[in-house]
Amino acid sequence: MALLPLLFSSLLVVSLAEMSGKIGVNYGREGDNLPSPYESIQIMKSIKVGQIKLNDSNPEILTLLSGTKIHVAVTVPNDDIIQIGSNDSMAEQWVRNNILPHYPDTMIRFVLVGDRVVNSNMDVNGTMEQSLVPAMRGIKSALTAHGVKNVKVSTTLGMDVVQTRFPPSNSTFQSDISDSLMPKLLKFVNGTKSVVFVDVYPYFAWSANPTNISLDFALFGGNITHTDPGSGLVYTNLLDQMLDSVTFAIEKLGFRNIRLAISRTGWPTAGDIDQVGANIYNAATYNRNLIRKMTSKQPLGSPKSPGLIIPTFISSLYDENRKIGPETERHWGMLHTNGTPVYEIDLTGNRKISEYKPLPPAVNNVPYKGKLWCEVAPWVNEMSLPAALSNVCSIDNETCAALAPGKDCYEPVSVVWHASYAFSSYWAKFRSQGAICSFNGLARETTVDPSRGRCNFPSVTV
Repeated sequence: MALLPLLFSSLLVVSLAEMSGKIGVNYGREGDNLPSPYESIQIMKSIKVGQIKLNDSNPEILTLLSGTKIHVAVTVPNDDIIQIGSNDSMAEQWVRNNILPHYPDTMIRFVLVGDRVVNSNMDVNGTMEQSLVPAMRGIKSALTAHGVKNVKVSTTLGMDVVQTRFPPSNSTFQSDISDSLMPKLLKFVNGTKSVVFVDVYPYFAWSANPTNISLDFALFGGNITHTDPGSGLVYTNLLDQMLDSVTFAIEKLGFRNIRLAISRTGWPTAGDIDQVGANIYNAATYNRNLIRKMTSKQPLGSPKSPGLIIPTFISSLYDENRKIGPETERHWGMLHTNGTPVYEIDLTGNRKISEYKPLPPAVNNVPYKGKLWCEVAPWVNEMSLPAALSNVCSIDNETCAALAPGKDCYEPVSVVWHASYAFSSYWAKFRSQGAICSFNGLARETTVDPSRGRCNFPSVTV
């Protein structure tokens, strides 16, 4: 019997050896005029990227990665899940088309089935959701049938699936998935010795509550600690709290040895006026400290899971200007769209923080208070405005009423003027319901009142 602990320890060491402690990046391509895949891989090699996560299984990129020592995570698109989950031959075909032509010369280590299929807005009885675990099983079976044993199959979760996060020991999954999907998913992960991938963004947790959560705590400053009253565990940073909230939630479903990986994390370098703390100083500080933590020679893990390697993929390699949503969505990159650094970064973790050049000071770490308007962004092509204007004005009879001939905001008769009014009017009316001043990248927030003459633009107060 004395051999059992030693055997378990040896198996754990083998398992750890399969995990890379080198920092990974998300190689997204939703941007204009980005460097080519060949150029991008040369850039990633030059900055010593250890792992790459793709949102697909792009054959050109996988071919270019052949012979490198970069570990790769590929993704089965959400649109393929139903088909793969309902037919094992489709799983076999997917593996034959997307993995076998590249493996083992390209070091594929993870196949992620779907991206954030499991989230707070999911329909647990939906066809795709019900097909997720069968699709994961199908992919794993096909890999095994072809002798591919060191590629783990998983999926990515959003943090919003955790219903209660603080303190971590109180954490649970949302009841609808806790009773149905999660036990099946975790049983698969546990049985195949895989890991659960989670998007972990301390930025969003902090920016939603900057008064009560310390920025120092969110940026790994190390000057503040929080003790979990339920577990007694001491936390020095927000990321560890968020990771352990997932682990505690998993344990409540009866699974005690499931490992986590971070599918996306990072900090935005810019954002809308009402997006507090999105700046280069914070982004560089967060990612530098994250790298130092995750590349420690002795793996640090988290307070709940000490000493474990946590595979981590920073979001993202490039700024991606074609992403929709708030302004922060387009500013997660460590590199500009032309491949030049947004700020200095050493992905190996060897460079001391004191060796970096000074960063531009943060000027928006305190939430903006005052009025905001929404207007057409100055870089927008006017040809793209008529369709957006028509769409906004079709929402109801009030949003664009002031733009009718003879009304206060009809003149000047300009598509830019009319679109700016419509955007601001719509945003002011529906912001409380989640509307943002973006309109597919056509608009921006402003603190300057665009009103003129008798025309008063609706505003929001933050």
